[in-house]
Formats: sequence, structure tokens, C-alpha cells
Amino acid sequence: MSYTPLVSKILLSFILSSTVLYRYGNWFRHRIFVTLVVLLAWYCSFLIIFALPLDVLSTVYRQCLTALNASSANLSSQAKCEEPWSNVPKEVFPNLWRTVYWSTQFLTWLIMPMMQSYIKAGDFTVKGKLKSALIDNAIYYGSYLFICGILLIYLALKPGIDLDWSKLKAIASSASNTWGLFLLVLLLGYALVEVPRKLWNNSNISYVLTQSYFKAAKLSSDKCEAEETVDDVLESLQAISLAIRPGHILHQNLETILQKVPAELKDRMSRRQLPDDTPIDVPTEKALIRLHRQTIKSLQVLQRTETQWSIMVERILELEDTLKNQISRERKFKKTFQGKRNWFTRFVYTPSVEWYWKCICYGYTQKLLAIVAGIFSVCVVWSEVTFFNETPPLSIFAVIVKVAKKHYDYFTIELLSTMVILYLCYCAYSTVLKIKVLNLYYLAPHHQTNEYSLIFSGMMLSRLTPPLCLNFLGLIHMDSHVLHSQVMETSYTQIMGHMDVIGIVSHGFNIYFPMAILVFCLATYFSLGSRFLSMLGFHQFIGDDEMTTDLVEEGRDLIKREKRKRQRAEESSGRRKEYQDRFRQRSSTDTIRAMHQLDDLENTRSVLRDSHGLESYSGTRFSSEVDTRFPPDDDIDARFGVSTRINEQYDSSSQELDPRFSDSYQLEGNYRSRVGVPPRGIFDDV
Repeated sequence: MSYTPLVSKILLSFILSSTVLYRYGNWFRHRIFVTLVVLLAWYCSFLIIFALPLDVLSTVYRQCLTALNASSANLSSQAKCEEPWSNVPKEVFPNLWRTVYWSTQFLTWLIMPMMQSYIKAGDFTVKGKLKSALIDNAIYYGSYLFICGILLIYLALKPGIDLDWSKLKAIASSASNTWGLFLLVLLLGYALVEVPRKLWNNSNISYVLTQSYFKAAKLSSDKCEAEETVDDVLESLQAISLAIRPGHILHQNLETILQKVPAELKDRMSRRQLPDDTPIDVPTEKALIRLHRQTIKSLQVLQRTETQWSIMVERILELEDTLKNQISRERKFKKTFQGKRNWFTRFVYTPSVEWYWKCICYGYTQKLLAIVAGIFSVCVVWSEVTFFNETPPLSIFAVIVKVAKKHYDYFTIELLSTMVILYLCYCAYSTVLKIKVLNLYYLAPHHQTNEYSLIFSGMMLSRLTPPLCLNFLGLIHMDSHVLHSQVMETSYTQIMGHMDVIGIVSHGFNIYFPMAILVFCLATYFSLGSRFLSMLGFHQFIGDDEMTTDLVEEGRDLIKREKRKRQRAEESSGRRKEYQDRFRQRSSTDTIRAMHQLDDLENTRSVLRDSHGLESYSGTRFSSEVDTRFPPDDDIDARFGVSTRINEQYDSSSQELDPRFSDSYQLEGNYRSRVGVPPRGIFDDV
């Protein structure tokens, strides 16, 4: 027995979860409590994914021992069962799964929903925020408790069933897994077709560029809508600021709201002229709480859309450069806008290497990945439809595991289990944040994801991972209650419990419901969902649609405008840099010339002293008591005001014009992000 594989899986899960959280979250800006809870949720979910194959190997070994004991009385025959190198004592996995599973359930159903509501609450005290969070989750918790109550009454009235703690845990896990299985059918039915198709389409740069233009047009509309919403909120804040003056009982609450607003938006709010008919009445505390909640939500949406827009623009510019360089004969990748080059781009990822990768290798790599993903998708769909049939086994994954059992090929079993679980997780998780209904949530790289989206991602991981893994165990025929036969199960299944306590669920729901994946896959393949949403007014990328063509042209015009802005910013920055270089060169030349003149003057003085025998000679001196400067320093403020004096603290040589604000000529030193940094702490602004 060796604990090394299990320990390595535990460390791998922690490293992966912390790395992903560092990439998408911001450890120094977000509240420490939110960061720790999301890290724990991601860590437990990744641990289930990576440690479950080891539980499968341990179960296969125990099944072999049990079969040999039942078939022969000769104890020496047990030597035929080869022990896997990752085998651990049988009490290790039950304790591990019990801790991990119930921790994730506690987080996803109790802690994280309250945290989400607490973050977006507009109250100004801890007690008020908690009260708002409870009210916000009342309907959610009420419906969940209502379903559990009906199940409890059903079991209490059913004869022959005694309710105990184990049965209650089975009911809770049954309800949670049924909810997760229902969501998995929708997600997998879409992703098992869309993931291979997207990988194949990525090899066609022209198609991806056209689709990106379409997305840019839609995103620009969302961005304008978010900016208009923020403007309405700022107008309300400006009116309330005129009504609530310092010393008022609500002034501190108003300052709390204004702290959430970035400096640039505050300046724009102060410069705005309110209409004459704007009501300037002192609001109530409830109205101020409602405005606080609107401010938080509007700024979150604005941050999300601006982050998506910047990422989309960079993506489109990269695609345009790739399309232009494909016909280049120099075989060196040339970019429209050169970014900062580091040691990796200078010595490893050179322009020649970048050209071969983006113009040649990338397309073939995407096609190869699409073929592999397509094979996996076909195997998953076939196994989902046929995994309930035990003799003969029709599930492809069950057949592979069965053959590997006979040859004690534990490596194949572990590799197959890991790959299938990871592929199912990728299909499910990559689809969640693409749904239009969930437009508030977006995982943005480079530490741009807000706390609300991080908590939502942790909730989805915790809710989808357990039923997904339970479904995988059914695909490889390691769930006895799915096959209705006596099979030694994994420790994970034993801790999760079965659905036999609830007759409605156990009588075929969890067996035949996954077959609905086939229906959703066919609908996705023929784009029935996209066409239906397009008919309802939700614009979808459909090649033969007139609205799609119009949005593509609109997106192309938007990107052209963005490129012109960046070009003007680069030209302005280049002219400024050239002027600064010329000024430095001229200053250094004048200094050298002055030094030469002083040397010549000293030589002249020495010649005169030597020829005339003078003790000293200082030349003709002119002095004047009149200040010839115009205007004098002591009079410039009186004549033109303090604003005319040059800011001596500003070092022009260290500033560059920010491309995003080139039209307004705002310097990068004075630039502040549009979405401000929230105060970091457990209790936010309280």
C-alpha cells in the first residue's frame, strides 16, 4: 500500500485550484473570506475529479479478491489478484469522501448563496446585510424545504420505512443529485456537440473572425446599455448629494455609496448639469439602500462588459493579423500594434516561430483536437443511452473497464477514468457561463473577475461535480442500483447514497433521464435552439440570416473605429517621445557648447594676465537691477491665475497617452479605472 498517489492527487488539486483562482480572481482586492470560500469549493471539486479514479482502482482490486474468495476455497488463489500501486486502506476513501462531499454541499447550499446576497445587499450594517440576504434567499430556501417536506411526508406515510439519520442524508443527497442531473442533461446535451464543432471551426480563421465581429456588435450594445444604466445611477446620486449635506444623519451612508464609484465617474458626475425639473428631495433610508444596491449591480455589469470588450478587441485584432500574415512570404509574424516584448518573445517565441504556429500549426492542431473531442462525444452519448444494459454490456467505457479488469491493467482504467471525467467536466463547466440568462456571471482572466461571478462558479462546481461523477460510475457499471444487480461499489457511491429511499426517483428516473441527452444533442447539431431564440428576438449567429449579416458589418465598423483610436494614440505618443528626445539632445548640446565657451574664456584670461602682468582680469561686467523676465515670477499668479503655472511635480518623460482615452487626452498617470476597487475586508464597507 502506498499513499503517494493519493497525496499527489491532493497536492495537484490544491495547486490547480489556487492557480486558476489566481488567474481569474484578485487575492489583493477581493475580501479574504470570499477568496478562501471559493478556493475551498474549487479545491473540493477538483479533488473529487482527480481522486475518484483511485477509488475505482481500489474497488476493482476488492472485486477481484471477493470473486476469488467466492469461487475457490484455496486462499493461495488470491495471489492472482495484482494489487494496484495506488491501493490504500479501505477506510481512507470513505472518510475522504464524507468530508469532501458534505463540505461542498454545505458550501453550495448554505454558505455561498448567503455570500452572494450579502455582497449585493445595499444595507449599511452587518445586521442589515444579513437580513437582506435571508430575505433574498427565502424563496430559494422555501422551495427547497417544501420539496424536502413533501418527500418526508411521503416516506413517513409509506409502510415499512423507518426514518433515521442515514435515510435523511440519503434524501438530501438524492434531492441535490437529482437537481444536478437535470442541469447536466441540458449542459451536456449542448456541449457534447458544440465543443467539437467549435474546435473544428477554430481552424478556419475567416469564420472565427466573422463570428467575432458578430459578438463584438452584441457586446457593444450591452456595453452601451451598461453605461446608460450607470449614468442613471450617477444622476440619482448627484441629486441625492445635493439634498443630503454634511451633518445629515444619512450623509455617512451616502459617503459609503460614493466610495464604490470610481474617481473618473465621480468627476463626470460633478461636471454634469442636472435638469431643472430634477426632484431634490431628502430620500428615506430604504430608498438609499435601494440606490446602494443598484450602484453595486450597475458597476459590476459595467466592469464585466468593459472587460469582455477589451478581451474581444484584442482577440479580433489578433485574428486580423493572422489572416493578413497567412499570405506573407517573409514567414515572420507582423502585428498591427506591437506590444511589450519580454525575454520569452525575444528569444523563444520569435516572429518566425509565431508565424509557423498561428498560420500553419494552429489550424491542424484545432482539427486534431476536434476529431478527438468528437470521438469522445460519440462514445459518451452512446454510453449514456445504453449503460443500463448489463448483459451484454453496451456502454463503451464499461467494456473497456471490463477488459482491463481481466488483465489487471490498472493504468488503462485510471487513464480512461480521468480523461472521461475531465472531458465531461469541461463540457459542463464551459457551457454554464455561455448561457444568455446567466449574463451577470463571467470569468475574466488577468484578475478581472468580480466576487459575484467567483462565488457563482464555486457553487456550480460544487453542485455539478458529485452527480457528474455518480453518472460516470454508472457508465462504467459500478453502481449496483443502476444495474439492479449485486456489484461491489466504490466508497464514493456508498457515501453518496442511493435513490431507493424515494420511489419516484428510484423507478427509472436516474436511468432513463440521461437518455434525454440524445434529444438535446440532435437539437444542437441542427441549431434548432439558436433558430428558435433568433425567432424570439435573441440575436444568434446564423449564417443565412439577414440580421446576422447586419451585426457582422456593425462589428467590423466598431473594430475599425477602435483601430483608428489606437493608431491616433500611438502617433501622438510617438510625436511626444520624438519631441522629448530632441529636447534632451538639444539640452545636452547647449550644455557642451557652454562648457567650450567657458574654457575659451579662461584661456583668454590667462593670456592677458601673462602678457600685461595683471594680477586678475575678470572682463567687462554688466549688471542691471531691472527684472527683464516677462512676466515676473511674483506677478504671474496675479495676472493669469495659479492654473497657468507649470506643474513641476509632473515628469512628462515618464507618461504615455492611454489608448483607451486618446480622444480626451487624459494622461496615464491621471488615469483611473472606470470600475473602482471595492474596500477589502470581511464586512465590506461596514
